[in-house]
Amino acid sequence: MELEDGVVYQDDPGTSAMMSERVSGLASSIYREFERLIGKYDEDVVKELMPLVVAVLENLDSVFAENQEHEVELELLKEDNEQLITQYEREKALRKHAEEIVKSRLSPVGARMKEQVT
Repeated sequence: MELEDGVVYQDDPGTSAMMSERVSGLASSIYREFERLIGKYDEDVVKELMPLVVAVLENLDSVFAENQEHEVELELLKEDNEQLITQYEREKALRKHAEEIVKSRLSPVGARMKEQVT
């Protein structure tokens, strides 16, 4: 956005950050309202408000992007957790099976030892 003194409010020059659709839609609506106010009254009406609104929209977009990153990370962590639980359950079942095999092999040996003692 540009004011009469030529100040442009945007991200750092040279960055090509895309604004989310949500924030872009809000920015468009706000911009149309600013145009309406400027047309009806004067540019001075929004001159002080415009930089504040732009800053809020930029912060909102930043927070929205961070939130999306966190959602992706959360999904990855959920998948990791499910895999770990599956692996744990599989290893638990294998350990139980191995213990049963050892126990079943030791039972006849124990019975033979009792026979030899008596």
